[in-house]
Amino acid sequence: MTSTFPSHRSTRVSIIGSGNVGGALAQRIAEKNLADVVLLDVLPGRPQGIALDLMQSSGIEGHGRKIMGTCDYADTHDSDIVVLTAGLPRKPGMSRDDLLRTNAEIVTQAAKQAIAHSPEALIIVVTNPLDPMTYLAWKASGLPPERVMGMAGILDSARFQTFIALEMGISPTDIRAMVLGSHGDLMVPLPRYSTVSGVPITELLSSEAIARVVDRTRKGGAEVVELLKTGGAYYAPASSTCLMVEAILRNQPRLLPVAAYLQGQYGLRDLYIGVPVKLGCGGIEEICELELTAEETSALHQSAAAVRSSLDAALLI
Repeated sequence: MTSTFPSHRSTRVSIIGSGNVGGALAQRIAEKNLADVVLLDVLPGRPQGIALDLMQSSGIEGHGRKIMGTCDYADTHDSDIVVLTAGLPRKPGMSRDDLLRTNAEIVTQAAKQAIAHSPEALIIVVTNPLDPMTYLAWKASGLPPERVMGMAGILDSARFQTFIALEMGISPTDIRAMVLGSHGDLMVPLPRYSTVSGVPITELLSSEAIARVVDRTRKGGAEVVELLKTGGAYYAPASSTCLMVEAILRNQPRLLPVAAYLQGQYGLRDLYIGVPVKLGCGGIEEICELELTAEETSALHQSAAAVRSSLDAALLI
């Protein structure tokens, strides 16, 4: 299977925001030899320092990727993918929605400026609150909705996978987990669609154990925030985003839970929320509609209502 990306130049990923997530993602992308990386931040010196540090490890890690730090959007030109990580991180006691006002302005301006220099790019949003921020980036960019997406479903599913593994005392590599809905307390882990070597966890764990794992998954990000006290998670978010970048750049379509724009699927319309999609070089190539129970559908719609409320507030800013 051949790539649709131009062969006359190296692929390029620009990461807007050189905080912990942005820096870790730049490292993942370069060390997997996926693309050259441009790391942008408004704070002079920080992206340049991180880029130089990463470049100095390239010989040890065995890759020849270029990593550039900048404060100028012009340096992000001709990017294949733009990843938006810029924004304030959560602090202990804060919800993702507490970040709404500040991050809405940051994401809107970042999307406009980045796409002005890379009109053919795809956009992946990581900034919280994830679902409304993805909608705002789509609106600001003017791109077709399939070329703008949010990361968090992969992260939430990875946390579900981890906590299932810890509960059962087995390797997470045997586990495939699925989480739908918003990236927040109303996310919808789906035990029926989460398996260990193909066996649904509903056949392997008691209802009490599943309830424990689901609850910890919903609080997985907050648990990290409370432990760190000075910021949020970044290693797992970076790995989750890198998985999306790899599927796109290597044209290896994957079925992954991604914040996608819905136009009637699952009975929802005109919002971004986490659902399983076929993700490939064109972005979101297909939205997969799972058969949900009445209880699962109700939970998904409750999650969507919370996203709608946050989005309406953001659109008033």
